[in-house]
Amino acid sequence: MSPLASLVRAYERMETRGEVPPYGFSSEKIGFLIPLNDDGTVAGAPIDLRGGEGKKREPRMMRVPQPVKRTSGPSANTLWDKTAYVLGVTAIEGRSTAKEHAVFRARHLDLLAAETDPGLVALRRFVEAWTPEAFAERGWPEEMKDQNTVFALESERRGPGGTIACIHDRPAAKALWARLAAAGESKEVACLVTGEPGPIARLHPAIKGVWGAQSSGASLVSFNLDAFTSYGHEQGENAPVSEAAAFAYVSALNRYLEKGSGHRIQIGDASTVFWADASNAEAAVFAEDWFAEIMGASAEVDESAEATKVGAVLEKIRQGLPITDLTPDLPEGVRFFVLGLAPNAARVSVRFFIADDFGAIGQRYLEHLERLRIDPPPREPLPSMWRLLIETATLRKSENIAPNLAGEWLRAILSGTPYPLTLMSSVITRLRADHDVNAHRVAILKSVLVRNLEWEVPVSLDPTNRDPGYLLGRLFAAYEYAQTQALPGLNATIRDKYYGTASASPRAVFPLLQRTATHHLAKLRKEKPGLATSLDRRIGEIFELADATKLFVPTLPAAHQALFAIGYYHQKNDFFRPRPKPEETLSVPEETQQ
Repeated sequence: MSPLASLVRAYERMETRGEVPPYGFSSEKIGFLIPLNDDGTVAGAPIDLRGGEGKKREPRMMRVPQPVKRTSGPSANTLWDKTAYVLGVTAIEGRSTAKEHAVFRARHLDLLAAETDPGLVALRRFVEAWTPEAFAERGWPEEMKDQNTVFALESERRGPGGTIACIHDRPAAKALWARLAAAGESKEVACLVTGEPGPIARLHPAIKGVWGAQSSGASLVSFNLDAFTSYGHEQGENAPVSEAAAFAYVSALNRYLEKGSGHRIQIGDASTVFWADASNAEAAVFAEDWFAEIMGASAEVDESAEATKVGAVLEKIRQGLPITDLTPDLPEGVRFFVLGLAPNAARVSVRFFIADDFGAIGQRYLEHLERLRIDPPPREPLPSMWRLLIETATLRKSENIAPNLAGEWLRAILSGTPYPLTLMSSVITRLRADHDVNAHRVAILKSVLVRNLEWEVPVSLDPTNRDPGYLLGRLFAAYEYAQTQALPGLNATIRDKYYGTASASPRAVFPLLQRTATHHLAKLRKEKPGLATSLDRRIGEIFELADATKLFVPTLPAAHQALFAIGYYHQKNDFFRPRPKPEETLSVPEETQQ
């Protein structure tokens, strides 16, 4: 099933539950309401509908007639709009709004000329009498400028249960809007999404909420150049999607993209939404909630509780049990969809689309978490995708994450395909640049080696592993430990000076490190003989696992550089583990490298 078809089906389910606006309407951010008397005069100061405090006040989401798609030139919405159109005022200094206000005025005087409904009559009379100068004369608040504005009859403004009865919600207004929509319909053609005949959408509604895209919205399907068209077709005729289907898929997608929807996660530059399709509505909701929890999409999730829950599932996966045996409540027969979107000029591009059985997707994600397991673990038991991705970025800033990396990695995780190799190279680059060998980075490197190369990479220190990269990492950690114990209080260790060269070109630097370590061990034999003996024995054990003449190779390939980091991390943290006899071993007060 295509993403558009599955979104149309999702819209149908949400529409029956009242979660999305009906056909022809849209959920928009409305900041202010203007109360009107029956004669069209203003019944008082505008009502601020925004929530919150201070400068962070957020407009209220309200259902209004679907907005027009402004491509070039002013075009007014019906029965509502921003103040530049409705009142002829804007906060942008020096900008004229005469054209926008004239278009709004002309449109509504024409539309409402023959209407007899009291609310529509009041709005027409307001439009006839209003002048932009009245805004300042009445002392209306400056923060109202450029906000979307609606109208209501003051006598009927307060609806049941504290709701607001706006003019655009009146039956006469809805009937007017339905007539307008029917009048603008084009010839009927078979829809590519539903297969049903219907009028074709020339322009699809705007998709809003995609990170980095235009704030006014962007298109997923559009044709604005001759090179994109064929056989003389214009705009949406090149990919015939009915008006109803276009409205449905955009409405569902906009609902999922809303902040706090519980169906959205931001993975790098990919705004990712997910939803389930099942005959049993409760099963679909369960699948969506479970996925939101393990992916960190729910703001209400108790992270420690979820870590315990998923951790228990992972432990059973290690025992070879299928996911259906691990989570008895996990519904069967649920089709699950994950869609990744990214900005592309005035359009939205699809980074990835995953459609599969929910059990399969859940199993793959849990196996991904298992591949990330490392000892000692990071402070966060279940780090989010964002937390891991920033380890690949310069200065750990999200804007420095490679553009396609996030989407490609998530697609690989959920579809069970190999990880992007840029993931490993990005982490190795950061290790060579800032020398911060932490649990997150080591876990990423381990997961790539396990998934892509099918290597058996140890979770914790493996004293029998003979891989040259792993042994060199362990040896480097031992030399560094000898240095820090012999010369406490150093501002910079050999990791700060030589990590990049040691991990990529061992032969160029390890002979020097070996000579330096000899001096450090000599100093320790005088001051801490027990520690020097244990450390000397540990270094000897490492050399015994490999031929010294073959250990210091000229260069290490990228995969073995990843093992260098893993070996270094394991050995370094092993030095700080508690020992049965602290006075005769390498133990120091317990601390963990993160």
